[in-house]
Amino acid sequence: MAARGTGMVTARQVAESLGVAVSTVGRALADDPRISQRMKLLVREAAQRLGYVENLPAQMMRGGSSRLIGLMLPDIRNSFYATIADALSACCDAAGYQLVVSIADSAEAEGRHVRQLASARAAGIVIVPTPAPLPETCAMLARIPHVQLLRRVPRLSPAWFGIDDKGCLRAGTAHLIAHGHRRIAYIGGTGDYSTGAARLAGFRRAFEEVGLDPALGSEHLGPPADPGFGAAATAAVLAAAEPPSAIITGAVQLTGAVLQAIARREGRRPAIVGFGDEPAFSWWQGELTAIAMPIQELAQACGGFLIERLRTGAAIEAHASIASARLVEYRRG
Repeated sequence: MAARGTGMVTARQVAESLGVAVSTVGRALADDPRISQRMKLLVREAAQRLGYVENLPAQMMRGGSSRLIGLMLPDIRNSFYATIADALSACCDAAGYQLVVSIADSAEAEGRHVRQLASARAAGIVIVPTPAPLPETCAMLARIPHVQLLRRVPRLSPAWFGIDDKGCLRAGTAHLIAHGHRRIAYIGGTGDYSTGAARLAGFRRAFEEVGLDPALGSEHLGPPADPGFGAAATAAVLAAAEPPSAIITGAVQLTGAVLQAIARREGRRPAIVGFGDEPAFSWWQGELTAIAMPIQELAQACGGFLIERLRTGAAIEAHASIASARLVEYRRG
């Protein structure tokens, strides 16, 4: 059943197939809380059966939002963020939403992408924020239901889903100390990021808990997504007059860079505790303890939380969900 001359099924035709008003169809497709869940389901089933494609500009003129949910990531070059995108996409698809992935590694790019999502009337946003979002970005996000993931910025949503960053680095460092290591190098992100500050605090805390001099641990901080920094920091660590017997990292990309830098050198290899449990690290021959995180479960919980609020029209309330990491020991070669 198609509109004359256009080949397109209209909202009126969907309404006629159900014996309801056209306005009911429009509101149901816009997820209007005044329409019952049963009617929304009937309308969507009829629209799918008839091949109806909703007129998004018309929906926006009625004040509705799209069925788009934005996912804003700083990077997607590793399975850490790719797993998040995959899990959230499945979560959105099951609820009738479509995930749109945006890569923004600077405050300026973040602002542009938020503006575009706002222009598209995105229903909601899951964001891994930059350390200092622009004031105009915060103002736009204040008008869009959104949830923070992994990183946390006080000016944004009170809902946050993340990892016990301090705890996982404390546990990784304590593992090395328990195995007799005292001179330990930490290669991680700067304190500009909430995650970087917490992981550095965890590294230091492990020394304090057993009464070791914190000066035994050396700290090398830089951009967490920059393999070049990771390689340079590793070279500096190994070239020291008294090189450490162990290295622990605070970012997935840095773990890969450290392993590659060590593999290119001759001589005794330091013990490694690497942040992240990447399939790409399977090439490493030797001992490696990985800090493995339940990223998929965390992403699903985050997506489910946001979608439930969008479904009910409830406000995004203060919420903190903290996932714990586990240490996984590998012996290869």
